[in-house]
Amino acid sequence: MGRVVDCAVYEAGRRVGSLDINDPEQMRIEPGRVIWIGLYEPSQDELAKLQGYFGLHELAIEDAYRAHQRPKLEVYGETLFVVMKTAQLEGSHVAMGETSFFIGRGYVITVRHGPSTSYTEVRARCEHTPERFKKGEDFILYALMDFIVDRYFPIVDSIEDDIEKLEEAVLDGKSTLDVLEEIVVLRRDLLHLRHAVAPLPEICQRLMRYDMALIDRNTHPYFRDVFDHSTILLDRIENLRELIKTVVDTKMLMSAMKQNEVMRQLAAWAAMLAVPTAVAGIYGMNFEHMPELTWKYGYFSVLGLVFAICGLLFWRFKRSGWL
Repeated sequence: MGRVVDCAVYEAGRRVGSLDINDPEQMRIEPGRVIWIGLYEPSQDELAKLQGYFGLHELAIEDAYRAHQRPKLEVYGETLFVVMKTAQLEGSHVAMGETSFFIGRGYVITVRHGPSTSYTEVRARCEHTPERFKKGEDFILYALMDFIVDRYFPIVDSIEDDIEKLEEAVLDGKSTLDVLEEIVVLRRDLLHLRHAVAPLPEICQRLMRYDMALIDRNTHPYFRDVFDHSTILLDRIENLRELIKTVVDTKMLMSAMKQNEVMRQLAAWAAMLAVPTAVAGIYGMNFEHMPELTWKYGYFSVLGLVFAICGLLFWRFKRSGWL
């Protein structure tokens, strides 16, 4: 069952009071005031009430309830429907959530799903700056988008630190099965972050178009700031994906070099063992006339020759770095 995090009405950038979402009279849109509703994993009935109050499109309501959308911006009549992915660090894993925004004349509705930081901080920040908050619904949208984008940076920083540690471990020859598992997790987290961030520059560009009646031109610089941060994030994510690919290639190269070293050692020992094997094979043949068989020092001579050849091979392999 979902819950209403907060539901308040604002006039001239200042909070007038809290509202009851179940009271249709309090949900009426009036000139000069903005209703800001925050929901966390609401039920279909709760969303249906809001649909009736504000005339929200049924497709947007369905998307907000199911919460399996990629980041996007849709325009339904006079309502903007924005979807963004949220991210949180849970241990060493990045957990992804989703938030949907309904923006219209006189109302802003946020619908959160999954791991996500509460937007209470955004609301408090807006309430403490009434001069900017009174710009209206588009400024609230900016504040929410900026808050989500800013939360990506510490996660990217953490992933960057983890990749640098992995790189050091691989170069030091300490790579183990746990390192491989961590590489897989980091690559998956980076992929999820890329899917969350990649559409944002396009969304910001659409919001800054002059045919967006809900977005005031004076708010364009704010969305340009979100655009810049999104672009920076996307570049950093792409760089980290290349870096972790380099770490994987380095590990594969070092593993191949180590394997070649082992193969050289095995080949060197096999070459040395081939000498006594060959001599033993010769003397194991059933011929009647073999000169060394009746010689008093034949056994010691042949044995000394085997040791001498093996010693020479060992010295040559050691000198060439095979052993």
